Amino acid sequence: MRNTKNAKLKIDVQSEIGQLDAVLLHTPGPEVENMTPRMAQRALYSDILNLSIARKEYEQIEGVLSKVARTYQVRDLLSRVLDKPQCRQELISKICIAEQAGGCFDTLMAMSTPQLVKALIEGLPAKIETLTAFLNEDYYSLFPLYNFYFTRDSSVTIGGNALICRMANQVRAREAMIMDAIYRNSGAFECGIIDLQDSVPQRGKLFMEGGDVLVARNDILVIGNGMRTSAAGIDALARHFCETAPEGRKHIIVQQLPSSPESFIHLDMVFTMLDRDKCMVFEPLILHDRSYKTVHITLEDGRVSRIRGVSGILPTLRSLGMDLEPVVCGGSSDSWVSEREQWHSGSNMFAFAPGKVLCYARNEATLHEMDKHGFEVLSARDVIAGKKNLDDYARCCVTIQGSELPRGGGGARCMTMPLARKAVQW
Repeated sequence: MRNTKNAKLKIDVQSEIGQLDAVLLHTPGPEVENMTPRMAQRALYSDILNLSIARKEYEQIEGVLSKVARTYQVRDLLSRVLDKPQCRQELISKICIAEQAGGCFDTLMAMSTPQLVKALIEGLPAKIETLTAFLNEDYYSLFPLYNFYFTRDSSVTIGGNALICRMANQVRAREAMIMDAIYRNSGAFECGIIDLQDSVPQRGKLFMEGGDVLVARNDILVIGNGMRTSAAGIDALARHFCETAPEGRKHIIVQQLPSSPESFIHLDMVFTMLDRDKCMVFEPLILHDRSYKTVHITLEDGRVSRIRGVSGILPTLRSLGMDLEPVVCGGSSDSWVSEREQWHSGSNMFAFAPGKVLCYARNEATLHEMDKHGFEVLSARDVIAGKKNLDDYARCCVTIQGSELPRGGGGARCMTMPLARKAVQW
């Protein structure tokens, strides 16, 4: 159901698996095709996408989720922000300063709201008025937001707060600025704001992205430490919790991630939650590799009371009362298959209710593992068409087509930003 209500939604996400009430999406637009193969690396893509196919695949995500939750679209919310003159000026100023595009300010301010939404997301073409500009071969004064359909990364909902992330790559910084403006100024949401953009200590080394942050339980975060989330970023988040929620005990489980291959970009590419007692894992890293540290940080009475190395995510969660059975991405029988399916986001599943998940249809070995663990495999087309009723299944795995979307480097969890979930009875 597309959101049409004017009442503010109260942000509330206490887990990775609670019944989804509302979700933020961004349907891929011309921005994903506003590049050439030469620009793909700067865009953080491993390949270029065909927009018409990518949109059809993404329509399956929205089609399934609209059956179970209210859906919000980034473009609609950004329009609401830009319709407010003061908010428009503040956001454009912030973007122009950050991207050293001061010469674009007047042009952007003069645009209508639909034109401005288009420019901020799809890019603002450069004016080629000098030989220097021509030889520079930069086609844009503001580059397109090629990665914005991965709505998970630029902000994170934790409890009643929206965490505004500090992106590891400058090409994605505008995404976080837009999300900050949406949460603060669209009028759509009621929430607190945690802004890592404002964290001063170790500014150059402080970054965090949402694909690395999993809300395991209301008192437990599991966070990846790798290419996109630094130790300084995790420390900043821990400090925030110590300062703003000093009562009680909270836990942060940190998993170090390899710097290569690029498919290990975020924790949710190797570990996601499926149900109260099940999780999806890339076996070589999560179950067997001890060359990458797992660290348990305990926060108590407004301070970090303990930091210690532990033997892995699953044993640590088990010690905290969460006993998760691992389902192995690609299965355990063939390491080549496992690696191929992990590369194509086989571990990157999105739970829209306990035991009910979205994933790509292409990862057949992973789906076979899901079936063995009691998940009925359904096609998104059948769910959307009403041929399959999600309420008829205790556990199910809804598959979306994925020939183009995975080329951007992510799966169902990457492309969905939960805004509200029902509480889970653990």
